[in-house]
Amino acid sequence: MNDQVLMIDNYRVNLEAFEGPLDLLLHLIKKNDLDIYNIPIAFVLEEYMKYIDTLRELDIDLAGEFLLMAADLAHIKSRMLLPEDKASDEDENEHDPRADLVRRLLEYQQYRDAAEKLEKREMLWRDVFVPTVREALPEAPQDAPIEANIYDLIEAFGRVLKKLPSEKYHEVATDRVSVNERILEIVDRIKQNETTKLADLLEVSGEPFYVVVTFLALLEMCRLRMIKVFQSERYGDLFLQRKMEYVKEDEALKLVSNYDGNMNPPA
Repeated sequence: MNDQVLMIDNYRVNLEAFEGPLDLLLHLIKKNDLDIYNIPIAFVLEEYMKYIDTLRELDIDLAGEFLLMAADLAHIKSRMLLPEDKASDEDENEHDPRADLVRRLLEYQQYRDAAEKLEKREMLWRDVFVPTVREALPEAPQDAPIEANIYDLIEAFGRVLKKLPSEKYHEVATDRVSVNERILEIVDRIKQNETTKLADLLEVSGEPFYVVVTFLALLEMCRLRMIKVFQSERYGDLFLQRKMEYVKEDEALKLVSNYDGNMNPPA
């Protein structure tokens, strides 16, 4: 992907939606049912780098803290390969190279849990005290109750990219769809159907450019809470469903249409 010329209106997407490297590590620990107090660093580092590689393929601008965490994990891994000293059991945590990382993860987990509680309280207040009547949205299918997160999106698009031809693309097409235009296309698609399978959004093109633009569009739609993403089963196919009532959706579309090349809302 690095050798491809991808003209995406100079979009530069930061990792605001990803929170940070600690958030990614917690996801990996939860996804793989790992013990946070006994983290298999070599395995976690390998999985972490898979995400980093996929983000690079998707032209995501990686914040320095993500790369710094990769270096920290590699350093911890190297320290754990050193011969153990004869420290007492009482000093075991003191000599465990993972101890500081575990402490940071636990602190971040507490912060994230508190933030989620505040967000749920805010959403409850907003849903109870509504100034206007909102259109009822279709419920998710009974067999698809599992809400997906940003990392599930990354994994899904990573799988798509791996299936694409490995040839290098150097030709720049001037008539390619922009992120804003792709958002409008997706909105039209999900208005026509109660649910839309993610794979169906990508069936019309096998170009890496199209995959990247679709990912950026969905990322922004998730940030604006225009859609929700869910799965029929854990780590299964992803489905999209409209999340906003029409009035708010129209406001979001107006905002998106005025975005500049850095995906920043107008002042």
